[in-house]
Amino acid sequence: MEQKNFKRTTVTAALPYANGGVHIGHLAGVYVPADIYVRYLRLKKQDVVFIGGSDEHGVPVTIRAKKEGITVQEVVDRYHNLIKKSFEDFGISFDVYSRTTSKVHNKFASDFFRTLYDKGVLEEKVEEQFCDEVTGEFLTDRNIVGTCPRCGAEGAYGDQCEKCGATLSPDELINPTNKNNPGHGLVKKPTKNWYLPLGKYQDWLKQWILEGHKEWRSNVYGQCKSWLDMDLQPRAMTRDLDWGIPVPVEGAEGKVLYVWFDAPIGYISNTKELCDAQPEKWGTWQKWWQDPETRLVHFIGKDNIVFHCIIFPTMLKAHGDYILPDNVPANEFLNLEDDKISTSRNWAVWLHEYLVDLPGKQDVLRYVLTANAPETKDNNFTWKDFQERNNSELVAVYGNFVNRALQLTKKYWGGVVPACGELQEVDQKAIAEFKDVKEKVEQYLDVFKFREAQKEAMNLARIGNKYITECEPWKVWKTDPKRVETILNISLQLVANLAIAFEPFLPFSSEKLRKMINMPTFEWTQLGSTELLKPGTQLGEPELLFEKIEDEVIEKQLQKLADTKKANEEASYKAAPIKPEVSFDDFEKLDIRVGHILNCEKVKKSKKLLKFTIDDGSGVERTICSGIAAYYEPEQLIGKDVLFVANFAPRKMMGIESQGMILSAVNFDGSLNVTSLLGQVKPGSQVG
Repeated sequence: MEQKNFKRTTVTAALPYANGGVHIGHLAGVYVPADIYVRYLRLKKQDVVFIGGSDEHGVPVTIRAKKEGITVQEVVDRYHNLIKKSFEDFGISFDVYSRTTSKVHNKFASDFFRTLYDKGVLEEKVEEQFCDEVTGEFLTDRNIVGTCPRCGAEGAYGDQCEKCGATLSPDELINPTNKNNPGHGLVKKPTKNWYLPLGKYQDWLKQWILEGHKEWRSNVYGQCKSWLDMDLQPRAMTRDLDWGIPVPVEGAEGKVLYVWFDAPIGYISNTKELCDAQPEKWGTWQKWWQDPETRLVHFIGKDNIVFHCIIFPTMLKAHGDYILPDNVPANEFLNLEDDKISTSRNWAVWLHEYLVDLPGKQDVLRYVLTANAPETKDNNFTWKDFQERNNSELVAVYGNFVNRALQLTKKYWGGVVPACGELQEVDQKAIAEFKDVKEKVEQYLDVFKFREAQKEAMNLARIGNKYITECEPWKVWKTDPKRVETILNISLQLVANLAIAFEPFLPFSSEKLRKMINMPTFEWTQLGSTELLKPGTQLGEPELLFEKIEDEVIEKQLQKLADTKKANEEASYKAAPIKPEVSFDDFEKLDIRVGHILNCEKVKKSKKLLKFTIDDGSGVERTICSGIAAYYEPEQLIGKDVLFVANFAPRKMMGIESQGMILSAVNFDGSLNVTSLLGQVKPGSQVG
């Protein structure tokens, strides 16, 4: 599709819910690609504003407050500040990061709703909705859970199944219950709400998206098409809740704006906040949201496609004064160690924890998340891959080339950039290889292919390493020092190109590298140039740009995840179903006794069996074999008192006659515990 010429670009990144921190799924899906794109536009001297903020209404924050026994305001204050600082420390370069509990937003969203109401856009309807049978409280979609009708997963929410990603309504759930009070029944009661009649805009949406935006990513276009192929239903823009922006209509007491009406308007209100604070820099907010010469781009995850491509554009269209998104480069999901990232299960790598655990390694995470970006399909993050990409790409390719070029210059020329002499074929070949790097990187960034763009940037370092290896300046120095000047000049020009090419992707490393090569200023237009560093320029002291990540660092992160998995298994443990009833007479036939373990040893040629010698109180030692060698070392059990069944018929095990069975319990995590006693009891005592 032909590229339209816009004067400026408004870039938004999905507003994270202020009920928890930001994790790597959020970063890979939204914030890293958005930041790369904005940094790229700034480097090209384009007029751009980058809008972020916390989504502080809706049900998740109320659930968190109830769980912790604190006010909702305390919850959103805590997480807004945590998220904002995490983004700042990670280098996500928002021009404004505000919140939907601000006074500016409250008024803006309220006025927006009132405009739609006064224009007669919204439909007032009384419908039956689920409420708690005991308290009478109306339940939001998020407070209702049940079995997903699409994939059969338990615990699907009334608005979405987190396992398969299906968008749902509470009526579709199988066996719906109240999430907060599972013991309370659900009943339906009539309530009045205001609805956005999406069906009335369906033909327009089809034309606008399916005909007008065929350049959108296939995953985004496909999801929009699947929605538009169905009959769009009216969607409630208000909710029966006590946390949120009050509905500005008479007779709407006890109702607030639906979070998905309120939140995207936060992009506009946050822009207004920025422009009102710095009008001389940013101009009016209307310039960024109402001028047809402004391009609007939303960065979101795939679970938000319907809201940003169907619902929010319909709201903007219905209002009438706003531009519509030109592109919505939504990413798919990132999994963690082959399992779906889940906030509720704490199965995530949290940004604020990462920044503490791996200080100074913001760019490593940015690099890995971009290299594994789930641009058109779900992808997977593993700590081993993180380590491998750092050590074999950032350290061994990029860092290695920079270090070779700078150390050789320091060794032979005292860290001064030498002049470029007569070019040989190997020089011309290397220069030709990186001349078009700018064009290649731009070609991918312009269509939101960040993974490919970063590969092109890294290719510069590969060209550099190959060039130095082929030229062997350490050998040539002995016979032709003048030739080494040219080799190092070209190598240093490549290093300077790397500092520019990686600026959108790895801003911390690029800044560090520019200081090392004494290049305080640069232009994006210079990318591909062989005259970035002037001969005679004194370089700074070479430092390692990246450092190797050792196994113990990775093991620590893997252990943290293992502990989380174990805690989740423990929390979700349910006892196995009770076996069929037996009569008391049958139970009495078992002779369960106390035995004192005199000796215990592994059975040769068996991985499972331990051989026990037991004092059973009869004066004659008893031998019992038990398949618990995977759980205990023999010396752990010697001297213990255990329970055993004394009247099982003897059976041969690995040639040993076993005279009974030791009782043990299998734990939720598959571990096993031999049944022992609380107090001291004589061997041979019966259990009954």
